[in-house]
Formats: sequence, C-alpha cells, structure tokens
Amino acid sequence: MWRGRWRTTGSALVRVILVWAVSTLTMLVLAGILPDFRLQSGDGDSVTEIGLTAAWGAGAFGLLSALVWPVLVRALLLVPALVLGLLVFFLNGSLLLLALSLIPSGRGEVAPETAVVVAAVMSAVASATSTALAVRDDEAYRRRLYRLADRRRRRTRRKGAPGAGPSAPGLVFLQLDGVGYETLRRAAGSALMPTVAGWLDGSHHITPWRTDWSSQTGASQLGILHGSNHDVPAFRWYEKDTGEVVVCNRPTSAAELQRRAVARTGDGGLLTLDGASRGNLFSGGADQLALVLSVSARRGRANRSRAGYFAYFCDPANAVRTALSFVAEVAREIGQSLRSRLRAERPRVARGGLYPLIRAFATVVERDVVVAAVIGDMLAGRAAIYADLVAYDEVAHHSGPHGRDTDRVLARLDRSLALIARVAEHAPREYRIVLLSDHGQSPGETFLGRYGLTLKDLVRAGCGLPVSRRAGRTRSGAEARAAVRAALHIPVEEGEQARPERGPDPVVLASGNLGLISFPDVPGRASRERIERAHPALLTTLANHPGIGFLLVDGEVLGPGGAVARLDEPGAAQELLARFGPGAARAVRRTDAFPHVADVMVNSAYDPLTGSVHAFEEQIGSHGGLGGEQGNPFLMWPSELSDPGAELAGAEAVHAVLRRWLREADGPQVPVVAAPLAPPVERPAGDPAVLTPASDSTVRMPANEPEGQPVEETPPGDGNSGSLPSAGVPARDEIR
Repeated sequence: MWRGRWRTTGSALVRVILVWAVSTLTMLVLAGILPDFRLQSGDGDSVTEIGLTAAWGAGAFGLLSALVWPVLVRALLLVPALVLGLLVFFLNGSLLLLALSLIPSGRGEVAPETAVVVAAVMSAVASATSTALAVRDDEAYRRRLYRLADRRRRRTRRKGAPGAGPSAPGLVFLQLDGVGYETLRRAAGSALMPTVAGWLDGSHHITPWRTDWSSQTGASQLGILHGSNHDVPAFRWYEKDTGEVVVCNRPTSAAELQRRAVARTGDGGLLTLDGASRGNLFSGGADQLALVLSVSARRGRANRSRAGYFAYFCDPANAVRTALSFVAEVAREIGQSLRSRLRAERPRVARGGLYPLIRAFATVVERDVVVAAVIGDMLAGRAAIYADLVAYDEVAHHSGPHGRDTDRVLARLDRSLALIARVAEHAPREYRIVLLSDHGQSPGETFLGRYGLTLKDLVRAGCGLPVSRRAGRTRSGAEARAAVRAALHIPVEEGEQARPERGPDPVVLASGNLGLISFPDVPGRASRERIERAHPALLTTLANHPGIGFLLVDGEVLGPGGAVARLDEPGAAQELLARFGPGAARAVRRTDAFPHVADVMVNSAYDPLTGSVHAFEEQIGSHGGLGGEQGNPFLMWPSELSDPGAELAGAEAVHAVLRRWLREADGPQVPVVAAPLAPPVERPAGDPAVLTPASDSTVRMPANEPEGQPVEETPPGDGNSGSLPSAGVPARDEIR
C-alpha cells in the first residue's frame, strides 16, 4: 500500500515539475517576442538570472492559479456565462500581474493589456502539458472514463431502462491472444504481472486446455464464440470447389466462416443476448460490435466495425494519450530491433518496413480502443463481454515468445487488466472476470532460416518442378496486419494470392509450422496412390526432411524413415505422434475428416527438449500446428464459477464451459432459433456435416424476470439473429 502511495505521489510531483518547466520556457519565449513584456532589470541580467526570473514568475502564476482561481470561480457562479467568459481573461491577466510583482528586485514587468495575452497563452500551454501527462496515468484515465460513463448511466436509470435496477452478475471474457499457460504462470510468478498473480493467489483458478491441430486464433475463437470450428484446417487453406484461398483474418473469409458456424450449430453464438464483442475476428452473436473483423467487409451503415475507433478518438484526451504511446512504441521497436541486430541474436527475422507501425497499432491503438470499449460496456451494465487483446501475439511473432520485448508487453497488459478491474468496482452490476487465451507460442528458427529454402521450394523440388534460385519469404499471417487494413478501410489482397490459377502446379500455403499442399487439377481429395503416381518423389522427400515431423495424406500419417500409421487402426497414430503431446492423434484424426482438408498436411519437426518448431512463415514465435506451448493455452476463472472439468480438449469444449458459466450467473441464454439463420451451405459430396441445434441451448427464464413474463428469444432492439447485422439495420455501438 505504501509503495503504491509513494509511486502516485512521485508521479504527481514529476508532472508538476514538467509543467513548471514548460511554463518557464513559454514565459521566456513570450518575453523575447512581446515588446511590453520583460524579465530583466534595466541594467541587464545574465542568462541565468533571466531564467531564474522566468521560473519564479511561472511558479508564482501557477500557484496563484491553483489556489485563487477555484475561489474566484465559486464566487462568480451567479455571473451570466457570457460575462464570466469575458472576465476570465482579465482575471487571468490580473493573476499574472500579481505573480510578476512577487519577483524579487522588480525584474518582471508587463503592460496590463499584454498581461492578458501572456496569461492566456501560458494557461493554454500549461493545460495542454498537464493533460498530455495526465492521460498517460492509468488512474487519471480511469477516473475520467468513469465520469463520462456515469452520466450516461444516470440518464439510463432516470428513464427506467433495462439494467437500471439490480442485475445478476455479468461476465467479462478477456482473451490474451497468444499467451500460453506456462508463459502466464511464469509471468505471474516473476512479478511481471502482479494483477494476475494477485488473482491467482486469492480469487481465481487456472487450468491449461488443448487446442485443435489448427492452433491459431481463427479456429480457436470461432470455436469459443460460435461453438463450432468444423472444417477450419488451418489459418489459410485452398478450397477446390470455389478455387479460392480462405484466410481467417480476411474480412470476407471471416464472415463466411462465421456464417458456416451459425448454420452448423443452429444458434447465433455465445454473446447473442445482451452481449458485446470487441476486437475479435468474429461477433459471437453480439448486438454491440466494435473492431469485429467479420463485419468489417460490409459497406454502408451496416458496417460498424470501425465505429470503435471513432468513439474513442473523438475524445481529445484519448487521442493525446494514445498518440504519445504510439510514438513511444514505434521508437521502442526500432531500438529493440537495432539492439537485436547489433548483438547478432539468433533466431531473428526482418523487422523493418511498416512493421514498427503495425506493432504500435496492435500494442497501443487496438489495446487502448478495446480496453475503453470494455470499460464502456461494464459501466453500461452489459451482461456478457468478450474482448481480444492481441499485443503479445504480434510482438512474440517477431521477437520470440520469451525475452525482454514480450515481457514489457505482458507488463502493460497487466496494467490494462488492473484498470478494467478497478472500473468494475463502479459498474452498475457485479462483474466476474474470466481470462483465457486462444493458443500459445512456440519458439524456433524459421524453416527458411534453418534450411535455406521455403516449404514451397521443397515441394516444387519433390515434384520435379523448377525452383527459384533466390528463396522467397512467406509473409507473416499475424492478425494485426488485417486489423490495420480494416481500420484504414484498405481492400484485402486479391488476384493470385486469393485465387490461384488452376493447373498442375501445387498450391502451397503456410500457417505457422503447419503447411498445406493442394493439387488444383485433382478433383476432390487426392489419394496417396494418385499423388505418388503423379509425383513419385514428393512424399518421400517431405517425410524424410529433417525439418518436417510428419505428413497427413488421405487418412495416413507418414513419418521419417518410411513410418506409416493409419488413423483407423487403434493406437497406431498415437505411437507415431507421441512426441507431439497428448491428444495429437485425436486432433489429426478430427482434421482428416474435414471436407476442405488439404491433399497433404505438413507439420514441422518438434524438439521436446527445447520446445522449438520451425515455422513455414517469417516468425520466430509461431503457432498453427502441433508441437510445444502453442497448443497449450489457459483458462482462468473466478472461484464463484464451477470448475470446468478435468480436461479441456478443443475450442468447442471451452465454448461449452463458457456457456455453462453464463447460465450459472443467471445471465443471457443462447436461444434456439426456429427459423434458419443462414442459407444452406454448399458442401462437397460426402460431407458428414449435419445442421443440428447445439446441445444445451434451451431458453431459460432469467432469475430477475417476474414469473409468467414472456422472454425474448431474439436480442432486443434490432432483431439481429446474432450472426451478422441485418443488411438494412446497423449494429449498435455504444462505447462512448
């Protein structure tokens, strides 16, 4: 407690000194510009004496303004506003004249009419400086956000709107993107994240869970928010029926994946009733949307994905706070990158070009906007809030998951969690904060850096096709780049990257340390026999490469040295995939049943001693396949909620736990929708997918509703089904 008080006092003292210094410089500049204003005696003074005079005058003016001004304002409350506005200038000038008269030896002198100008300029500069410093302080920031939201809450109570009375506890789900279970425990244990450490010591419990084979945000968040990530084999994959490459962080692809999930489960998602989705790839069925990628491709009023930026930056103090942090983060990244190069650290990837700006966007702009949106949701009393904080994931891709760079990001994320927790104390309802992650990060040198060629080069060599002498780099698939494009309304890439030409050449795609190979000229899924007949050396070349762990080809797992295990033979695949962790065979078997699984799925090699993998993208901290911490995210919940169970395997299992917790809080229930929410999905022949309602989706009467009162089975307001906003009805966004 004393340590916190000393820190607060010291921060306030530093702000006072800095404002004083800026005011002194302002007074010196004005004395040099204005002819009727001087800070020296008639005989002339040294530079030091003039500086001391300015400091004395600025200090006296600031002190008088702090002590006398509140008394004057209170005394003049009955004066008409227009008259008071004019009096302000004269009163301010009078305070400056009084301050200059207190300077020893009479060195300060100014004409009365000039004093008004000098006082106005100095007050404006001092106010701007004080604001710029205060908005960097989390406590001042929290108080200001609370005051702004409290006015809206009081209006809501006067109108008798829903949420004005006592409410059941709400749930806030905060996703720390890319933070693995061991990483969080290590950060909490080393005092890097004191807020998380305090929760673990007292109010919260934590458990790891296992991702699916596709250990990336698209698959995990779709499963968590919508209850199904069926047919999401990777971060990006080629679909032969349409000839398109689906990419999870492309807005059009995200919208389609969300539509498929809603059609498969039969409900809108986790947040369908009184929910808010902030900074996510998918909406979760929420009525309140901000920075949600799956709706950002829509045009016109129906697209409110960027409304969160407008709502946040329309407040000048927010703009100043974030702009200063943005510039500082860009400088920090440039310095960290330069230090890494000078020390010849390995592994290392290129961090130039636009990356410093993209990193600053993810770690500052998106973080600040999402945190402000969550705070607004809590003070508005919404029942369920899900937000994604992507800062750690973006930095870990380029700096590695462990080290000074990512440690600083984790520390700042902890400050954001503390801020949200403090604001929750002022919310109109009790909130239970759940922390979770969508995947972890596994370290390791890139496949290109370790072996001097890309996966695409290796595949082309195995197919007997020409290989470029100059190895090309595979662009990183981090989520932040797509978020920047959506924020700036820049179209996503089209052409060859989105629609590869059909022909004999294989389409090779990367998703972290997971690679996908498809043959566009082969209808349906290619069998092993057909691949070996067309390209006899390909599978052997891949399986025996030291950078590759195993292949999946038409129901068979191929390993080094000719090892083969059929997935339909009990125990065979478990033995071959044992080094990749428990549940690896189950995850591979599930992916093998997907309609759009690639002809050849490639997982990189994994070293259990170091936990390292080889990403097929330009990432030294990667996720997307099997191996290491990338497949072990965490789930952390308050003790008031029930235990999630002994083992959580797959994102869909996490979705079931979160829905159970919503019921335990007597919160929003995910309704069964009688009418179809989306047109039938065209699937290839043999697709085993069946559209069935999700289990456990019965509408129940909330505890705070009188008996016999009808319960709405659709979200109030828009009648939004929860998948996407209706074409003619804009989704609301009320984070201001």
